[in-house]
Amino acid sequence: MTGQAGQAFREEGFYLARGLYQDPFLTQLRFEFDRIVAQLISSAQEINARWSRATPGTTVLHTHNVQQYSALWLRALLHEPFLEVARQILGDNIVLHHTKLFLKSAEEGADFPMHQDWSYFPTRDDSMIAAVLFLTEATDEMGCLRVYPGSHKLGRIPNSSGQVESEEMAKFTMEGAQVIEAEPGDVLFFSYLLVHGSPQNRSKKPRKTVLIQMHAGEDVVDPSSPHPYEGLVLSGWNPNASRDFANRRK
Repeated sequence: MTGQAGQAFREEGFYLARGLYQDPFLTQLRFEFDRIVAQLISSAQEINARWSRATPGTTVLHTHNVQQYSALWLRALLHEPFLEVARQILGDNIVLHHTKLFLKSAEEGADFPMHQDWSYFPTRDDSMIAAVLFLTEATDEMGCLRVYPGSHKLGRIPNSSGQVESEEMAKFTMEGAQVIEAEPGDVLFFSYLLVHGSPQNRSKKPRKTVLIQMHAGEDVVDPSSPHPYEGLVLSGWNPNASRDFANRRK
């Protein structure tokens, strides 16, 4: 890990990069976000991805892999200011695992209990990180992310998925976590070992984010993970790629 981002990430487990995306590109990405949402709403599929432990009656609209909807979002993943920060954390070789769209509805946007992400797509070296691109402002009232700085140093905490209450996670309360507010165009990078979550959106404005999950090219994803895996090289080279990897069906 190098540079300001790498140093902060090593110590805290996260780094908030300000203003990586600017207008007019940012406005174009927001337009494509809304276009994806409209397409999802018009489908016959269930689109409320609220967790079972979230507040009853709340909603969060979600889909994987925005780059499969929009070429502009593929460009966003290759945006050089974004990759410059990512390289400070992961090194020159970076592989995309997946992206996620999240729309936290105004006044009823669902909360996410405190959790770690590692159990969903574990990797051999635990290099997996998330990068949350904020398309709107994210205030505490809007249910922005909250984190426990340094909690990534605890490693893999058992029963930390957030889907069920557990003794191991009981001490990580929402109230005790650090609030991370952000502006449109900011990106929050964090380790999949960092304990994080977010409260309900109680504001009159929707919160729009796209999460970019990626890992170091030298790392290997556990093949037993059922999670969608793109395997797209965002920077450098994938030294673990093979014919079977390129032909996988996941």
